[in-house]
Amino acid sequence: MNTREPSLSFDVAGLEGYLTGVIAGFRGPIRVQQFVHGQSNPTYLLETASQRYVLRRKPPGVLLPSAHAVDREFRVMRALLPTDVPVPRTLCYCDDDSVIGTAFYVMEYIEGRIFQDVSLETLQPAERTAIYSELNRVIAALHRVEPANIGLGDFGKHGGYVARQVARWTKQYRASELQRIDALERLMEWLPQHIPAEQPSRITHGDYRLDNVIFHPREPRILAVIDWELATLGDPLADFVYHCMPWRLPPGLGGSLLGSDLEALGIPTESEYVRSYCERTDRARFEHFDFYMAFGMFRLAAILQGVAARAVQGNASSASAKEAGKRAQPMAETAWAQAQRAS
Repeated sequence: MNTREPSLSFDVAGLEGYLTGVIAGFRGPIRVQQFVHGQSNPTYLLETASQRYVLRRKPPGVLLPSAHAVDREFRVMRALLPTDVPVPRTLCYCDDDSVIGTAFYVMEYIEGRIFQDVSLETLQPAERTAIYSELNRVIAALHRVEPANIGLGDFGKHGGYVARQVARWTKQYRASELQRIDALERLMEWLPQHIPAEQPSRITHGDYRLDNVIFHPREPRILAVIDWELATLGDPLADFVYHCMPWRLPPGLGGSLLGSDLEALGIPTESEYVRSYCERTDRARFEHFDFYMAFGMFRLAAILQGVAARAVQGNASSASAKEAGKRAQPMAETAWAQAQRAS
């Protein structure tokens, strides 16, 4: 658990009073610490004498349109609770800014492991194999869920997902542009012209990756998928490929498996990992992988640019925001290289 005292403070007494009235068994006083991990919605550990909770809120200040949608996070996690997709139990949602200054929700605290290192250096090869198999199993389980069956048939538009996402992240990038990035300019022209035929809409997490899941303290079992801010209805293939970036990213741009001895590590190759997903989702083959990789990296570059812009504006949720923002240009250049593979 990596926390610090909250840099984005709020009225703790007011929060205590509110939660006492809406969460069964809640009793203050509470101690508040902010989780260091994450760049988007500030997240806090709330500790009482007998219980721990997690609070996630919109950051204060001027925000990009449609960003930081804590209400959608709350809704999708609540809907997924009875499915095979492990999520935290949500306890309350509050859109009254007078309580702590911005909208927020509270969920249960999950005790477990969050791995930051995609090579899982502290584990043994057999453990790494099991961890990656479980990571694959859970995203396949998410993409097997029929949205309408859990009340999420209207959670997003059906069809045209990738085109809308390209347009959205182009707009978000323009709104947070600090300098011209030539590779992004080329991608914004190339991507709309090469969108493949889309898959049937499924619930997409939008940022599924190793450090956005909580594993059991001792077992290779995911207890909760977290950080659902970007969740919507969309193309499951785009969602899957986005978390396959470690196999393609050069070192220095985030978690990278490129050049690693995967067999010795016990980590599957990219093709083995993709094949497992196809088997779990009853898919004969995976087409247009390079396009989806270019799209995912483009999207991440735009996100990183937004992180940099928030740092300049002074409302970033992490002290490492400026460093993250510096990766926007090399990420865009890596994305353009993927696009050229797909052409």
